Amino acid sequence: MSDHIKTITDANFEQDVLNAGKPVLVDFWAEWCGPCRMLAPVLEQVAEQFAGKVKFVKMDIDAHA
Repeated sequence: MSDHIKTITDANFEQDVLNAGKPVLVDFWAEWCGPCRMLAPVLEQVAEQFAGKVKFVKMDIDAHA
């Protein structure tokens, strides 16, 4: 995973997303989701491009449903 995308959980969702203080893109993904895996490299590129301007986070929907 990219250094620019943080993995979040239910425990830190409010702090890292709702109270971020800047725009946040949340990738709700699952290991079994083919389109999620296809999108991951694109999100990594965009996260690198917008580092510092937009916060990028991922949440595994199977682990935190």
